[in-house]
Amino acid sequence: MTEQAKVPEIRFAGFTDPWEQRKLGELTESYSGGTPAAGESEFYGGSIPFIRSAEIAAESTELFLTEKGYESSSARMVKPGDVLYALYGATSGEVAVSRQKGAINQAILAILPRDDCDARYITAWLRKQKGYIVTTYLQGGQGNLSGVIVKNLEVSIPSLPEQQKIGFMLSHLDSLITLHQRKYDKLVVFKKSMLEKMFPKDGESVPEIRFAGFTDPWEQRKASEVFQIVDDRGHPTLPVLSATQNQGMIYRDDSGRYIGHDESNEIGYKRVLPGDFVVHLRSFQGGFAHSQYEGITSPAYTVFRAKEPTSHSDRFWKHWFMSEHFIAGLSTVTYGIRDGRSISVDEFMNTFLAFPAVEEQAAISRLFDYLDDLITLHQRKLELLQNIKKSLLDKMFA
Repeated sequence: MTEQAKVPEIRFAGFTDPWEQRKLGELTESYSGGTPAAGESEFYGGSIPFIRSAEIAAESTELFLTEKGYESSSARMVKPGDVLYALYGATSGEVAVSRQKGAINQAILAILPRDDCDARYITAWLRKQKGYIVTTYLQGGQGNLSGVIVKNLEVSIPSLPEQQKIGFMLSHLDSLITLHQRKYDKLVVFKKSMLEKMFPKDGESVPEIRFAGFTDPWEQRKASEVFQIVDDRGHPTLPVLSATQNQGMIYRDDSGRYIGHDESNEIGYKRVLPGDFVVHLRSFQGGFAHSQYEGITSPAYTVFRAKEPTSHSDRFWKHWFMSEHFIAGLSTVTYGIRDGRSISVDEFMNTFLAFPAVEEQAAISRLFDYLDDLITLHQRKLELLQNIKKSLLDKMFA
């Protein structure tokens, strides 16, 4: 006898029947696998993919078994479309639909829905329940799950056609999320590659890649010849700016954090103009914070700007100061240890910087501004899709 459960907040049109409460073990067949003896060379290096818990959603595996290795162990085969559930360690509670045929080890539970149960629906339901399962059975994340625990989970479930609708929609959302994640990741990697190739390597006077029409060698100047430190105080009516590693200088009210301060001290804060850079407490991890805004910032920070603004694109320098190569080079001008490190501005001002004519700087900065816009676009789409999925998981299950 099954117990009827309440219906979800959102349903597809045409479905009105109440949902049922069933144990997962009543709706599915399940089994886990095993591992051939370690160190036996004749068991490994064959053609059978050996799927471990961190690879349940992967298209390929690191290890492969021989037929002898498979037959010598309790490893079990799965096929594309089977639901795989991680039981052990850091991946406990992770679930995916298998994308390959292969053998699973004992840390994975294969879950095969019966005729009245949809695999994509069960996958989505298990993902929704992960927090509850980890909290209830793993004491907040410590320990392992078992097949018995998973089989005894009580599932709220509608008719098969409604399951299929829900499963298809959430699976489609997962595909869109994966698509935008891949685009985002590729753009981030592409930008990193272009930063390496469009700025000269150490000891070279021109970069590997340049825009057509630019052939002059880049100049090498001390930072002190390019930039000047400014200390302009006495502007307490200007908005206060906060330094961030990824966004540069932002309005403190937009930081999302409450920062206690004494407004009477703000007369001693330093003025920052659009195009300025700020050496902040964690600048050794995120480059120098570029500002798009006029405001004031902590007197503990150092503010600097180009001596000849018409000869330098602040956005060109922004992209270089945010690059991994530049940040890695800051290790030569820092003191202290770990998060207590600080940048010696005096030492930085004695380092040499390479730069082209302002026209080439502008061309380079336009490219990286465009890449940043694309990266932000895919990041926002990704976040939107993830929020939509989270909301639907909350509202489409009883």
